[in-house]
Amino acid sequence: MKVVRYFLIALAVILIDQCSKLLVYRYMQLHEEINVLGQWFKLHYLLNPGMAFGIRWESEFGKLALTAFRIVAMTGIAVFLFRSVRRAAHPGFLVCLALILGGAVGNVIDSTFYGVFLHNAPFGSPTPWFHGQVIDMLFFPILEFNWPAWVPIIGGEHFLFFSPVFNIADSAIFLGVLFIIIFQKSYFKQPDEKEEREQAPEPLVRPLPEDPQPDTNPETNS
Repeated sequence: MKVVRYFLIALAVILIDQCSKLLVYRYMQLHEEINVLGQWFKLHYLLNPGMAFGIRWESEFGKLALTAFRIVAMTGIAVFLFRSVRRAAHPGFLVCLALILGGAVGNVIDSTFYGVFLHNAPFGSPTPWFHGQVIDMLFFPILEFNWPAWVPIIGGEHFLFFSPVFNIADSAIFLGVLFIIIFQKSYFKQPDEKEEREQAPEPLVRPLPEDPQPDTNPETNS
């Protein structure tokens, strides 16, 4: 079935995401940083108790509510992907949905199980279940420098342009949404009037035959 290939894409995202997180957990210390491509790309091990890109929901039961929301959203995306495949939606749109689904499941696994199996639930959590912290590691410091000493007030201070630390699941969700926005005209293209006329089915009612003309030849009437 066609639907299988798109769920396999989501499964590939999940596997890559989870393998990268577990490797970071196994071989790096919390807050450790490793240069991958000079100063442009680094691995920086962080624990994120909130949403994607470090956004938090500050509340006693915020994490539990966030995890519940993620599970509901994950289920909804999976159902929508299945129905979209059945409706023969644009393949590019289906790939984007698969990326979003894989990313959503990847972060749901962290939130649901990491507090129990990796013991990384925040201190004071009512239960380690559904309170696991997401492992982030991808860091791209876009702009980093020290202000010159002659600059008033901030002279000599270190400046780092906002660059969140994220993971493969976040990247898959971001790219899926981004491509849908960029290519929405192609993904949701409406047929023009000419195409609709060409694809219109033939009418079911056939025209009545014309009445035969009376024979006015005198020879045939005699």
